[in-house]
Amino acid sequence: MMCNHKCLAVIPARGGSKGLPGKNIRLLHGKPLIQYSIEAALNSGCIDEVVVTTDSEEIAHVSGQAGAAVPFIRPAELATDEAKSIDVLKHAVEFYEQIKNQFFDVIMLLQPTSPLRNAKDITEAYTLFLSNQADSLQSVTLSGAQPYLLRELDNGQLTPYLKGEREHLRRQDLKELYALNGAIYIVKRDLLMNSGTTVGRHNYGYIMPKERSVDIDDEFDLKMAEFFWRESNHKESSQ
Repeated sequence: MMCNHKCLAVIPARGGSKGLPGKNIRLLHGKPLIQYSIEAALNSGCIDEVVVTTDSEEIAHVSGQAGAAVPFIRPAELATDEAKSIDVLKHAVEFYEQIKNQFFDVIMLLQPTSPLRNAKDITEAYTLFLSNQADSLQSVTLSGAQPYLLRELDNGQLTPYLKGEREHLRRQDLKELYALNGAIYIVKRDLLMNSGTTVGRHNYGYIMPKERSVDIDDEFDLKMAEFFWRESNHKESSQ
């Protein structure tokens, strides 16, 4: 849709989850978790196809109702705890190319566990990716942890995790660091399929605020997402 590049957004959603059973369709303010990612992708204006890859018929149904394409049920061998995201992405691309004869230049991975990532985030990240002719892009947020401030605990005694002169610096004197937030991954199709990686030589970062960077893995994360969702909607309604 943008600059003659065709983009496929892949939303992976396994049926099994140990940390939060059924998390991909758990309700967040009355809406299944995965629906937030589907709607953000559809509303971004930069994606040609939004596909959900899942091994669950229930997730497939919910996703289809939300507007995503669900043209296949993911093979069992790609739905285990050991299955790699790379293989899941490649399987989706191969399906479109070999079965549907559809080809894409760019592949975007949107995890359903990042429901607060919005359409604007997707559009801005994709624009950043294209304008810099990047090989790949990952969304990040400012990290609250500094390696030189981390400590190891050994029999009750604290020792610096990293040794060196920087361990004595004040926090404000340390360089700002960013952590992957799991919300958006973008990669060139050829890099993914030929090299089996989502990180290229020219890898860019799209910065997101912490309040939209919640990655849901357990009940605590879900409560955090609920809090930030209420805060965001309260601000919007009061403007």
